[in-house]
Amino acid sequence: MELAYYSDYAVRLVNTEEPARGKDALTSVEAVRDLFGPSQSAARRATDADVTRFRSVRARLRAVFEAADAGEERLAVDLLNSLLLEFPVSPQVSGHDFRDDDGRPLWHMHLADHPSNATAGYAAIAAMGLAFHLTEYGVDRLGLCEAAPCRNAYLDTSTNRSRRYCSDRCATRANVAAYRARKRLEADRSEKTGLAADSAQASSAQGESRPDLRGR
Repeated sequence: MELAYYSDYAVRLVNTEEPARGKDALTSVEAVRDLFGPSQSAARRATDADVTRFRSVRARLRAVFEAADAGEERLAVDLLNSLLLEFPVSPQVSGHDFRDDDGRPLWHMHLADHPSNATAGYAAIAAMGLAFHLTEYGVDRLGLCEAAPCRNAYLDTSTNRSRRYCSDRCATRANVAAYRARKRLEADRSEKTGLAADSAQASSAQGESRPDLRGR
């Protein structure tokens, strides 16, 4: 498993909240456990107390994405480094797949955590995964969806660094909104042009209807 895979932990946690919409899905211990995905052993450590702790880590991870999205590269790195210092992990070599018929393991790097609570374990993996993604692809690969009011976090893995939205749904919604805005602008311009033409015609007609008294 590539270490950058763990960056998805950060995205999943950040996107449990939609600040602009006033929505927060992180309201129970069950919601916390769902974030761990297939890692059921880690999820079982979660308690009600982790809900508040997870929200605190979420705010700090969102701050990393906000700084990156605003082009504040050093701030994004500093914020991420503070998380890495507070929530360390232990890299380990692991092998649970087989690479040939002889049964030899397919070795890969794995992030092992030994936390005192579920939040510490999740935060450590999320921060380390995000750090690997940042150093591998660049700070500008961390973004926030441009389709207002979404602002979900995403990781840009496009070949030309062109991603602007968190999902195809938001991209479609933004494109439709932009199309409608252009149509409204064109209609407004057409209306103003028509009014101006009508005004000019009216002025011309009034001038032609006036009698010429200069010869009297």
